[in-house]
Amino acid sequence: MPLTCHNGLPRRFAPRNDDAGAPPAKIPVSILTGFLGSGKTTLLNRILREPGFERTAVIVNEFGDIGIDHDLIDASDDAVVLLENGCLCCAVRSDLVATLSSLHQRRAQGSIHAFDRVVIETSGLAEPTPVLEVLLSEPSVNARFVPAGIVTTVDAVNAAATLDAHIESVQQIALADRVVITKTDLPDLPGASVQALQDRVRALNPQAQIVLASDSQEAGALLRFTPQQLLSHGWSEASPDEAALAHGQQHTHAHQHAQHDRRIQRLSIVRDDPWDLRTLELLLDALSQNAGPNMLRVKGIIAIEEEPTRPVVLHGAQNLVHKLEWLAQWPSADRRTRIMFITRDIPAAQVRDIIDAIERLSSRTRQARLRAAPSDQLI
Repeated sequence: MPLTCHNGLPRRFAPRNDDAGAPPAKIPVSILTGFLGSGKTTLLNRILREPGFERTAVIVNEFGDIGIDHDLIDASDDAVVLLENGCLCCAVRSDLVATLSSLHQRRAQGSIHAFDRVVIETSGLAEPTPVLEVLLSEPSVNARFVPAGIVTTVDAVNAAATLDAHIESVQQIALADRVVITKTDLPDLPGASVQALQDRVRALNPQAQIVLASDSQEAGALLRFTPQQLLSHGWSEASPDEAALAHGQQHTHAHQHAQHDRRIQRLSIVRDDPWDLRTLELLLDALSQNAGPNMLRVKGIIAIEEEPTRPVVLHGAQNLVHKLEWLAQWPSADRRTRIMFITRDIPAAQVRDIIDAIERLSSRTRQARLRAAPSDQLI
């Protein structure tokens, strides 16, 4: 499984000198999970911008053929590692062991900037048990890293349908130490539905703290736990096996892979040439017409002909297509258009046909405009 390092953003970490002779402290690892489109990367960026989180290494796991999220995370160029094309179990799980070990070794050698915490952002189709198994049961990892809590994001707009349809979203909540409900500040969202969601989350996990993202002035606090809080949720350095069991270690991955293979489709669109704004408009129209519970996730970073120095970022989940976000500049040297779709019971070929039709229509429109333009405008 390829590991791709993020690049193109300014370095912000300062070297670290640990006290001589002091036993090396274990590095805390926070797990950030949540279903597709629930706002994990948005929350993570809020956290990384806050003082005290500059020295954070981030591991991103994406369920897709191309990596996008690592280009949208505000961290230093050597502080973000992408685990592509998996759900943090089986083969990708072994990559997680290798990645954590490599980060620790490179930190000790000074070949990367020092970090004093790690955040693992899981795929939206993963639940965090495999990460816990690595942190608590893998000797080479457990000797250097310590779990520092599980934070699960829950999308207030789509959560009810998501919990009904996807067992992964239920497991993500059931294993959480803290649940962060996102998108409660969107207009036309009934307060009663938010309260009903809180009640449902509390029924799934009575011990978890429930927080509204819109109410949190300090995003970094959402990743912080007191030792007493972690102990009450079953964490115990002295007995990692018992701690893992308390967080639901009994788990098999076979049903997840079968579900991914049979019902979940993923499609990556990569274009070397930029789109024009008309093509983007057609894509947004198509998404609005096809949005629904089976369009699990669409996200992309898109090169636009009329704006060559900055890309536009596209996010959508189920019934919701978010307002476009224009970045100030390209975050890396890769300036291709990259769009990733994750669907349920929608063939990838059907999505590809829609994209091809959009591009053909846009091309014909452009050619018609060129033919209709006065000849002096073509010089």
